[in-house]
Amino acid sequence: MNDDARTNIGTPAPTPDGPGSAELRDQVERTRDELGRTVEALAAKADIKAQAKEKTAAVKAQAKEKTAAVKGQAVEKAALVSEQIRETAGQAAQAVKDKTPDPLLEKTAQAAAHVRESAAKAGQYATDKTPDPILERAGQAATAARANRTPLLVVGAAVAVFLLVRRSRGRRR
Repeated sequence: MNDDARTNIGTPAPTPDGPGSAELRDQVERTRDELGRTVEALAAKADIKAQAKEKTAAVKAQAKEKTAAVKGQAVEKAALVSEQIRETAGQAAQAVKDKTPDPLLEKTAQAAAHVRESAAKAGQYATDKTPDPILERAGQAATAARANRTPLLVVGAAVAVFLLVRRSRGRRR
């Protein structure tokens, strides 16, 4: 029993329409509100499934943030390494060009021009002599190859590795 109940033992209970009834209703309402909040808090503490879901969501969000940060760092590092490779390749090409005598550079340029010209003539000759249905199919094959470069390159690399392994085994015998 609380102190209010002990002091009111000799006094009559308030009636719904009597004096102090509004105060009593307010007190009952406040008590109900407090009790409701307390029950909700206890229910939340007892709801392990909801707590686990909240913790899982927090861990997922944290993992997403860390993944994004690591991904960003990897992209930055890849860009830096790529730039360094470009610079090194450019320097190497310039060094080769600087050390190559001018007459050789001129002959190389002439030979490259001659090869391009010969290739263009051969291509034109092949185009002129090839029937139209075969040209159409070749165009379709070229379009498909351009659209699927990665698988085509992988298959080409696999064939090259196979041939190299086969060749090296043939030399051992």
